[in-house]
Amino acid sequence: MAQFPCDSNGVCMVCKRQPLETETLHCITCVTPWHFTCLPLAPTTIADWECPDCSQPNLAADSLAPCIAGDLVSSIRAIENDPSLTDEEKAKKRQELVGGSSTESESINKSCNDSLDIFDGSLNCSVCMQLLERPVTTPCGHNFCLKCFEKCIRQGKNTCSNCRTAIPAKMASNPRINSQLAMAIRNAKLARSEGGVGGSGGSKVYHAVINDELPDTAFTTERAKKTGKANACSGKIFVTIAKDHFGPIVAENDPTRNRGVLVGDSWEDRMECRQWGAHFPHVAGIAGQSTHGAQSVALSGGYVDDEDHGEWFLYTGSGGRDLSGNKRTNKDQSFDQKFESYNEALRVSCRKGYPVRVVRSHKEKRSSYAPEEGVRYDGVYRIEKCWRKIGIQGHKVCRYLFVRCDNEPAPWTSDLSGDRPRSLPLIEEFKGATDITERKGDPSWDFDEKKGCWLWKKPPPLSKKTSKRVSSKSKDKLLKDFGCNICHKVLSSPLTTPCAHNFCKACLEDAFSGQSYIRQRASQSGRSLRTRKNIMKCPTCSADIADYLQNPQVNREMMGVIESLQRQTEQQMEESSEELSAKSDENLMLDEEMEVSKPCDSGEKVLKEINTDLDPPKKGRKVAGGKVVVNLEEHIDDAVVESEAMDFD
Repeated sequence: MAQFPCDSNGVCMVCKRQPLETETLHCITCVTPWHFTCLPLAPTTIADWECPDCSQPNLAADSLAPCIAGDLVSSIRAIENDPSLTDEEKAKKRQELVGGSSTESESINKSCNDSLDIFDGSLNCSVCMQLLERPVTTPCGHNFCLKCFEKCIRQGKNTCSNCRTAIPAKMASNPRINSQLAMAIRNAKLARSEGGVGGSGGSKVYHAVINDELPDTAFTTERAKKTGKANACSGKIFVTIAKDHFGPIVAENDPTRNRGVLVGDSWEDRMECRQWGAHFPHVAGIAGQSTHGAQSVALSGGYVDDEDHGEWFLYTGSGGRDLSGNKRTNKDQSFDQKFESYNEALRVSCRKGYPVRVVRSHKEKRSSYAPEEGVRYDGVYRIEKCWRKIGIQGHKVCRYLFVRCDNEPAPWTSDLSGDRPRSLPLIEEFKGATDITERKGDPSWDFDEKKGCWLWKKPPPLSKKTSKRVSSKSKDKLLKDFGCNICHKVLSSPLTTPCAHNFCKACLEDAFSGQSYIRQRASQSGRSLRTRKNIMKCPTCSADIADYLQNPQVNREMMGVIESLQRQTEQQMEESSEELSAKSDENLMLDEEMEVSKPCDSGEKVLKEINTDLDPPKKGRKVAGGKVVVNLEEHIDDAVVESEAMDFD
């Protein structure tokens, strides 16, 4: 147990409360007050009681010193007689034995220090030696707690405790709290408690959406409670995954319920389904990126070519409809679909064997496996093949064969276990298909015979949305807290005025460049008058800082913290960029080893796809006369079109 006395205010440094007179003991040697109940050993006598600090040296000198010395000598001899160690290793072990291990000393210091040592002592008060509480910055650039500063002033100490510089009378009578520094310390404490800057926790799970200003549900106001949800705002995201997260949503990504998204979970509509991350788009049936892959699809009867057989289904890609003007309810195919945008994202997942989350909607009237109401999560599937063929409406459509590969049983079965590897079904339309794409290598998500479950055989793809770590974002936020009130950038050579405002030294000097501190006066008769001091107002408030500007001092403590945060941020950015570059090189090598699908991927088409990735395509719609109308809107499946038509009716 820690042995600390009461401080100068009579507050116990162990329990942090002020003991009663009957609970206070005074040392006979140093007359230091101690809290009776916080002592590790109850005193046998009160009259001649000595505190642990005064009684410990004799005990150590009389009894402990010979034992410690003997153990130290025997340990050093054991190190010297160890033949397996080199001279350098022996010297290092001797140093650790005599001086103590650096890691052990750091852990001891952290456990013994009650305050949050966020900035490694660089922002500790010079009086109480604790982290600044309501910081006050003197004109000489030193920081103190407001309580400590006022206590020194009451004791008649009108000079800085660090450099003995005189404190202006105005500041001594009315000290101002440096709110910018206080906010930075508060944010650093918050980041530390969440495992961010300076914390001991691991890398934090990425939160996909900032939920601060979002409601709990998709509609809360009177305006949003109209028929339908076209005008409803998005609700909070309850899972901590990125929008390009592949595979199931496990318990560690569900801080609300701590169970993840399970097969059979159902929601009222797509807006609520989005809140739990099963399928993020409100309207589009495919969630994915053409260069990264597809993460989820929604089965809601968007195309007449779809076939649903439960454990496997044939899915139709997006596009091919003219939705220009007021034709948003158009269900007829007007031109061919191509492997681009969302369709290309599904093909990438097919080639690499990524798991795709599948949700089914009650709007799918042709399927026996669709829920009776709402939207239901049915697990993960894997795309085994994709091709193009002439659809029912006479135009080419992109087709995908989905096969279920989840560790949980399907909601329409009574099985107790999940899926096992199964043979692919015979697809009749596959015979006349074109632009066929099949996976040549091993899939990333596959069944492990030893463990008896589906898992990632290859590392899951890195999220494109999380190139920066959360700790890096916390450091960026802290750096923004240390901002100049003139240039609004991170402080460089920070100056803190007596009115507690922070500026860059160069910015403050430029703001008053060319102005003299005194003003010469002369009468009309030519007789010189007494000079008068010019008033120089702070750029933020109306306080006069003319005296301060004559000899401004840089806040060295604040500058040290800013430089430390900048170094850490640059180092983490370099590490993250190296990781991303290494991952991109690995993906490039895998793509080169993998055979590109059928002859449709000619050199001209590959070049076209590259240009498509660099400049997202504008979807064209053919109308009468052979003209093409450009439409920027995303794919909308028939289910949503049908729901909107019903809602507005």
